[in-house]
Amino acid sequence: MIVLHARPSPGFREAVDAIFGPGVVTHVDEAAPLDAVASEITALLHVLTPVTPAFIASAPKLKLIQKLGVGVNTIALDAARDHGVAVCNMPGTNSQAVAEMALSLMMAVLRRTCFFDARTRAGEGWTADPSELDSVGEIGGRTVGLVGFGHSAGLLAPALAALGAKVVYTARTARDVPYDFLPLDRLVAESDIVSLHMPLTDETRASIDPFAMKRGAVLVNTARGELVDQTRLVDALSSGHLRGAGLDVFAEEPLPRNNPLLALPNAVLAPHIAWLTPETLVRSLSVAHENCRRLAAGEALLHQVV
Repeated sequence: MIVLHARPSPGFREAVDAIFGPGVVTHVDEAAPLDAVASEITALLHVLTPVTPAFIASAPKLKLIQKLGVGVNTIALDAARDHGVAVCNMPGTNSQAVAEMALSLMMAVLRRTCFFDARTRAGEGWTADPSELDSVGEIGGRTVGLVGFGHSAGLLAPALAALGAKVVYTARTARDVPYDFLPLDRLVAESDIVSLHMPLTDETRASIDPFAMKRGAVLVNTARGELVDQTRLVDALSSGHLRGAGLDVFAEEPLPRNNPLLALPNAVLAPHIAWLTPETLVRSLSVAHENCRRLAAGEALLHQVV
């Protein structure tokens, strides 16, 4: 049994049936536990709901956890390894969508899109205090620091450069690219916009301090919420140390109704959907289908992490 643990849109369901065949994949809502089908699952198509050691132990036929995306921090990797369960991801399939989302968040913060959209809808488009326009800005002429330089950052960098930004980056090693490589502390301190594109690990957790960023800078996070200390981020935004933030990911997901970020007018928020486009889903499901075929045939799997 192949199980998709998600709440798929109609288009997502159509794509699953088109690629795997009608009725091949069982859908289980992401808010529901997998207990009822655990004993029969052979391959799990995983999105965001954590895959726990307890679930892995309860699924004796499970042979593959296929992440529809890149980050595997929501999967109990040690438990998978102990039970002989392969874990695979799919680097590159969502890079275009994530790069475009990061760019859109930068623009939304700099142009204060949400603020002016709300005023326009209320019939008050030209009634804002003129000083409000003093806090908008352009990407051109700003230094944009990319933390991590994988597929999504590699697509984003030339678009930023084409708009007139100075692009700098940091990564484990310098790349053969026409942008300046900086150590993390310099990049964070000198960039007007810091955009996160790195995985969540013990090393990177809480590695970005908003107060180490220059005053008036913008933070964009389409990677993982735990990369940033959320309490300090709220303080940096509410105090005016940061101009704003564009956030698609959070330390707790879904974001609770009482989260203080929701009350901040200089935060543009999205519910971890940077990766989620119909184009990404088709690419992702194609990889997942191939790995399920390879699993059944006893062949080497694509992008195996465990």
